[in-house]
Amino acid sequence: MCFGRGTRCVGYKLLILALLCIVANTLLYFPNGETRFASEHHLSKYVECLHGILGGGFLVLIAAAVFIGLHSDDCCFGRGKSCAVLASVLAAFVGILGSGYCITISALGLSQGPYCFTHLERNWMYPFTDSSGGYLFEYNKWSECQEPQHIVQWNVTLFSILLVLGGIEFILCFIQLINGILGGLCGLCSSHEETYVC
Repeated sequence: MCFGRGTRCVGYKLLILALLCIVANTLLYFPNGETRFASEHHLSKYVECLHGILGGGFLVLIAAAVFIGLHSDDCCFGRGKSCAVLASVLAAFVGILGSGYCITISALGLSQGPYCFTHLERNWMYPFTDSSGGYLFEYNKWSECQEPQHIVQWNVTLFSILLVLGGIEFILCFIQLINGILGGLCGLCSSHEETYVC
């Protein structure tokens, strides 16, 4: 086996994290379980970036599939260590890009705040744009958003979850990138040196 159990462990962890990102991003489309806000385009522009579905989800799933697949006895379909190392490094880089995208959009979504109907302006708008994220600690201002109900809590919770999940994915992919590079440079590709426990 090329990279031991460590690569397979990372792959399965990324698989779970990617699926959670997809679920969290999907929930952002349905505040309070309602579909009308999505169909009427009354959601934050950052919800529609699909950062949890494409970035933290699909791209990280690709990396996870490669890491899990490298744990086979023929090491990259019989093509040897160099192929396995290259596949691991490229997959880790794809995972870093996807998770980085998820982190960036989640942070921007939290900073800008939700798109909602306010009781002050009587219109759909971003009431917390000028606060630069300060609204996160000013709970008394959250009631400015009347529709969708509890949209501030909904967005803050799900964007925060996506930010944390993306951060964990980024760290795991970065560690695997370093592991792949060091494995290629140092020639540490021996089944006898497996020290990881999943």
